[in-house]
Amino acid sequence: MPRLIEASEGRRVVLFVDAAHFVFGAFLGYLWSFTRIFVKTPSGRQRFNVLGAVDAMSQKVTTICNETYVNAITVCDLLRKVIEEYTNMPVTLVMDNARYQRCALVMGFAKELGIELLFLPPYSPNLNLIERYWKFVKKKCLKSRYYESFDLFKTSIITGLKKSNDEWQENLKTLLTVNFQSFDNANK
Repeated sequence: MPRLIEASEGRRVVLFVDAAHFVFGAFLGYLWSFTRIFVKTPSGRQRFNVLGAVDAMSQKVTTICNETYVNAITVCDLLRKVIEEYTNMPVTLVMDNARYQRCALVMGFAKELGIELLFLPPYSPNLNLIERYWKFVKKKCLKSRYYESFDLFKTSIITGLKKSNDEWQENLKTLLTVNFQSFDNANK
């Protein structure tokens, strides 16, 4: 991908964007038992949404959080935050084909800010670097843990998001590499 080459040379910033919807419920680890075990879990009726962008080269994560919905306005808020953080470089956002990302409002606002939008092919989460990040956050913050309240659940996720840009940076450097397998090199 030419944009990733430019980013590796320090001439551009490439960010992979997607949302995660964390449902207040059980995220079970592995359990094996001879007897039936009941696992305490919340109702699962509340969710915490995080729209994120991960820098392909530095693994820095930029997020917007809410408890309602991720929509085009949320994406525009993220665009504004991204352009404030990366002021002196051309910016490219790699996104999936969610309606709220590929709408006229977002595309017009990105053009106004000078942000290039690249859209992944449909049904290809394996090409979106941030999907690995969401899996990592779930493992670190939610897997095999019970939270008594939605506020504790939310705090755990927010704390994890903050740790991503400092404490967990070494783990993310090996996880968020830009090595993607394409059909051209599938048999090599």
